[in-house]
Amino acid sequence: MMDDPDVVFRMDHGPVSRLAHRPLAGAVPVARQVLATAPRFVHLAQPVLVNGEAGALFGTREDPVAVVGFTIVGGRIAALNLIADQDKLRHLTIQP
Repeated sequence: MMDDPDVVFRMDHGPVSRLAHRPLAGAVPVARQVLATAPRFVHLAQPVLVNGEAGALFGTREDPVAVVGFTIVGGRIAALNLIADQDKLRHLTIQP
């Protein structure tokens, strides 16, 4: 599966986080971000459905640390949505 050239990566670390980021847009910036951060965390990921879409869970369903949801359009990743805001994680529907 390849990224859409207009792929968007949104990161929500919560309102008080020093890690607040504007969304990244475009295959190259998104790929750079993923390649820079994913190797440290990929061993903790487990595939899940997040609100009905493909995703990855970091932590457990009872105590999630973060989730990434993927929006797939035409067989390509059109968006990645990382949520690490603990208040928002409590309201997600995470399925195996």
